[in-house]
Amino acid sequence: MTVVTRFAPSPTGMLHIGGARTALFNMLYARHFGGRFVLRIEDTDRARSTEEAKTAIVEGLSWLGIAWDGDVNFQSTRQERHRQAAEDLLARGLAYRCYCTPEELDQMRQAARAAGQAPRYDGRWRDRDPADAPSGIAPTIRLKAPREGETVLSDMVQGEVRVANSEMDDLVLLRGDGSPTYMLSVVVDDHDMGVTHVLRGDDHLTNAFRQIHIFQALGYDLPVFGHVPLIHGADGAKLSKRHGALGVDEYRQMGYLPEALCNYLLRLGWSHGDDEVISLADAIAWFDGSGIGRSPARFDYTKLGHLNGLYIRQSDDARLVDLIRPGLEAALSRPLDDSDLRRLTAGMDGLKQRARTLVDLAQAAAIYCLHRPLPVDDQARPLLAADGRAHLRVLRQALAADGVLWQRDKLEALVRDLALSGGHKLGLFAQPLRAAVTGRTTSPPIFEVMEILGPDETLGRLDDALAPHT
Repeated sequence: MTVVTRFAPSPTGMLHIGGARTALFNMLYARHFGGRFVLRIEDTDRARSTEEAKTAIVEGLSWLGIAWDGDVNFQSTRQERHRQAAEDLLARGLAYRCYCTPEELDQMRQAARAAGQAPRYDGRWRDRDPADAPSGIAPTIRLKAPREGETVLSDMVQGEVRVANSEMDDLVLLRGDGSPTYMLSVVVDDHDMGVTHVLRGDDHLTNAFRQIHIFQALGYDLPVFGHVPLIHGADGAKLSKRHGALGVDEYRQMGYLPEALCNYLLRLGWSHGDDEVISLADAIAWFDGSGIGRSPARFDYTKLGHLNGLYIRQSDDARLVDLIRPGLEAALSRPLDDSDLRRLTAGMDGLKQRARTLVDLAQAAAIYCLHRPLPVDDQARPLLAADGRAHLRVLRQALAADGVLWQRDKLEALVRDLALSGGHKLGLFAQPLRAAVTGRTTSPPIFEVMEILGPDETLGRLDDALAPHT
């Protein structure tokens, strides 16, 4: 048997974190067993489906590196096939036409609520003679669901789950206008696409029992179901925007690397021992369906930021320059020139050591691209007061002397010797030096920054800091 999994989102909004994790789990499971992973856009709800959402889903998955096999499938193109399945059930006596009016259905719901029961259809047209059909009513087609016994689901995540058939009613397969319902369309598409395993959020668990009835009525083989607990916030509450229930594209804008976000999503609800940083190759090798927890995972920005920082430090410097370049150019309101790019590339190894996001990285990297005179932030400004300026004058003269080797270790030795000769600690000179050269109190090692900037730029920035207007 070839394993076939699918991700089947409705294009009614953004690709959110939970959906991305579902897609990731399905891709990994299929790849682990050498199978196929199908992307199916369930766009039958024309009123709510948008082209913008379809594009966001495809682009979000592509950015994350979640690759599907074959073309994107659109459920709306298969409605005639779905209708044929319902008509087949009707012809075989496994479905029937229901002529209930909206008012009758509303009365049923109200009566059920008054009796403390879940609202459901009472089956009044299940065995009724169609000759009794009222005129002017476009009938729905309902499944003749089993009424006795129970439906048993052997779920690969939840274990064995049972529901009494008496708790379920005869669901609608075709609406009065002839359009197929979600329940029918999903079953027919899963069968026709050869889906063998359905991994999805556990908010679909109740749907599974109804879908099993449709599978059985149509004579289709059941797929293996796996219902994964949803993602919660760090406080244990249902995930909302304040916890991180944002669109995947928003995480991209916030400066997360796709491989880091995938790694984090993989670890939300699945584990492999104590492994935290997991490559795609290892994820494919290890993801066999075991290790998925039964409790909701908790989304934690701090852990995501930590993991993203690890991936940034492991990333190629040239790639990071390319990734932060658009943000830097937007912030500077100008394109980066060759000198900027050379400095960024040379300084990237030092810059990336503290960054947790690409936004952090771009902000830190601006020290190599700013035009003089530099803006000085409020924390650095006190370091350029009278005492600091006095030390800077001494440093400026020493750094401009003939024979100074402009290398980070030589520069550090020169400044250290100056400090010690006056009975001072290195920081007394290094702190105003950092403020003058970067405009900040934090940066990569200051002597590394000076080496990369070069003597002309460094001395020019010192001159700016010592100028009377500062």
